Amino acid sequence: MSRSANQFVLTDDLSLELPADEVHVWTADLESYAPESLTSLLSTDEAQRAQRFHFNTHRHHFIVARALLRKLLAGYLKTAADEVAFQYGDYGKPSLASATPYKFNLAHSHGRAAYAFSLNRELGIDLELVRADFGGAEVAQRFFSRCEIEILEKLPKALAGQAFFNCWTRKEAYIKAIGEGLSMPLDLFDVSLAPGEPAALLRNQRNAEEVSRWSMQTLAAPDGYVAALVVEGNDWKLKTFTLQGPVAR
Repeated sequence: MSRSANQFVLTDDLSLELPADEVHVWTADLESYAPESLTSLLSTDEAQRAQRFHFNTHRHHFIVARALLRKLLAGYLKTAADEVAFQYGDYGKPSLASATPYKFNLAHSHGRAAYAFSLNRELGIDLELVRADFGGAEVAQRFFSRCEIEILEKLPKALAGQAFFNCWTRKEAYIKAIGEGLSMPLDLFDVSLAPGEPAALLRNQRNAEEVSRWSMQTLAAPDGYVAALVVEGNDWKLKTFTLQGPVAR
């Protein structure tokens, strides 16, 4: 049931359509859902993963994030949420176990989640909370390319934090899209990162043709968050949606 053009409440009979030339991105506040009402949707392995979290908050966010993913996929596939089955690539990227053109990716951070869906296009999404106390300079020296580090060091201090998380989310979204995890070292490719600069994959030292294969986009995110999307190809358009949870914050 839709509340407006792009705000939805998840129901068991939700029916969603995804044209071949569109990429859909959904965002959700995980705190607005009660995990107890969603646990039954998880598979046995997902339930076991949830129980391994030490902190209740992390466990609850995992349960809700996975259950909402199942409900959204069920809406696209026209099936029941608990019948959605996943398989995982060599580096952990999830995909649907059945033969289907639907591709998806998800990210969640500090109570917020983002989901991306496409047809026959690999894609990756990342969402991060911008934390002022995060040691970005040290992490950049360890993981970013020399070019990215030089750009970061030249930026005014007031912009450095935003630039770091721009870079991090774009890199994470890219390695999630290609499905290679950290087997693709983060310093072997360059992305744009300066605030206000369009998101872009600039160079790939392993394969220069990757730059034209993928498109990268900054996503609108809640205050204090940064999000990025990477999609295979360029002939697509983005549509965004918001899930409205039943629990008031």
